[in-house]
Amino acid sequence: MAYSAITKPSLHFDSYIYTPASGGGHTNNSLGFQPDLVWYKQRNGTEDHGLYDSVRGVTNSIRSNTLSATYTEAQLLTAFGADGFTVGTNTNVNASSQTFASWNWKMGTTSGISAGSQTITPSSYSINATAGMGIYKWSRTGASTTDYFSHGLGVTPQLAIQKRTDGSQDWYVNTTVIDGTNDNLHLNKTDAKEDDSTTVPTSTNYYPKSPETGDYITYLFAPINGFSSFNTYTGNQNADGPFIYTGFKPAWIMIKNTSDGDDGWIIENNKASAYNPTYNYLVASSSAAEGGTGFPIDFLSNGFKIRGNDI
Repeated sequence: MAYSAITKPSLHFDSYIYTPASGGGHTNNSLGFQPDLVWYKQRNGTEDHGLYDSVRGVTNSIRSNTLSATYTEAQLLTAFGADGFTVGTNTNVNASSQTFASWNWKMGTTSGISAGSQTITPSSYSINATAGMGIYKWSRTGASTTDYFSHGLGVTPQLAIQKRTDGSQDWYVNTTVIDGTNDNLHLNKTDAKEDDSTTVPTSTNYYPKSPETGDYITYLFAPINGFSSFNTYTGNQNADGPFIYTGFKPAWIMIKNTSDGDDGWIIENNKASAYNPTYNYLVASSSAAEGGTGFPIDFLSNGFKIRGNDI
């Protein structure tokens, strides 16, 4: 594996599986870091996904399986703790006898990005340059493919997940890993990728996709040796499927068919199953409960291997 400045990846990202006790809230004190992005989903029920970040503040949920604006509820995520988070009594996050998965990312740096000549100035942000990740809150009053903001990561992001927060609009997922140019997909849909004329990002600037005036949140991710990887593969419709090299043992995998709309965004993590192949998956574009067949994957020391003919 190539050199990595990250000696313990679980201090920058970790999954957490929990079953709430009857009544009251639930507190997770096991992460070992304060998360700045928490994405949760009920595993054995059909409640919506929920994404929370420290930039927009607690109680403010956006749902990956819908195009709805921010949903505010006092008893959803109620606090980002020093080593985890706390949820309230809302059944979306705390239904008795139900199980939940949460995926948690650490950012932390909230100042120091120079405005420079950027044409968009984020009103607030939180970044983790070591792990190549950032959260940016910003507003748009026009629709130019050359507007940009400085992201402060020091390396070029390869994945952007973006949502308008003050109105109903599809999620946008922009990436350059498919063919080197910008391509766009929708996190709340199953549709294939589409070409995007937005300027590709650089090691200093990000050019957001934003066809409408409004308020937005953008999550940026860059590949970091030993921590994160973004790639493509071609399926073979065989249980002896492709091996995807990452250079490290992945803890969280998200897969999307980019050539057609057969499947949504398949998510698997290393905490949902103790053995290979893992069969436990959730779908970012659907509120469906966790599936137990259909998308088997081996989590390996240097990547992962597809073990089913559907992905």
